[in-house]
Amino acid sequence: MRIVSLSGSLRENVGKKDAKALRREDKVPCVMYGKGEQVSFAVPQTDFQRILFNPAPCFVEIDLNGQKRRAMMKDIQFHPVTDIVYHADFYELSDDKPVVMSIPVHTAGTSIGVMKGGKLAYKQKRLNVKALPANMPSEVLLDITNLDIAQRIKVQDIATDNYEILNPKSSEVVVVNSTRAAAMGGAAAEGESTEVAPAAE
Repeated sequence: MRIVSLSGSLRENVGKKDAKALRREDKVPCVMYGKGEQVSFAVPQTDFQRILFNPAPCFVEIDLNGQKRRAMMKDIQFHPVTDIVYHADFYELSDDKPVVMSIPVHTAGTSIGVMKGGKLAYKQKRLNVKALPANMPSEVLLDITNLDIAQRIKVQDIATDNYEILNPKSSEVVVVNSTRAAAMGGAAAEGESTEVAPAAE
């Protein structure tokens, strides 16, 4: 799992007035919870680019006055006009407590169905994964090499050693759909196999 480092400063005061003052200084008011008392702090606006400009999931290591704490971002709010980050919530991680994250689905290999003219379709591009922080994958990788036309991979078909996928077991993730080219290719092959040789004169 990708780790993004942020540098924050603890807030001496909380409230709307203090939050407005922080935003004028290009800082984002933040809250972290998960281990005992809630912690209020601020992070420079520019630091969030490391998270927002990369769609890959990540954990966050926050340096608060020299103390590093690992967390995951739970919620982020944007200004309705300027789109700058307005507020962010973080959940502090514990090694022995599982967390849930939305993890992207990627594929490996070339499907035999695609080679026949079929088209690979993603039914779900992300899956909800539950795991301990150390076991959280950065992607759910599916081998589609043996996937033929009209075949699919469901959640129940995905091997997971140390994490759990929370989506319904019967839900489809990827499927190889037939296309006109694939259908015509299949018909041509069938015609060739059933063609009768002319009788000898």
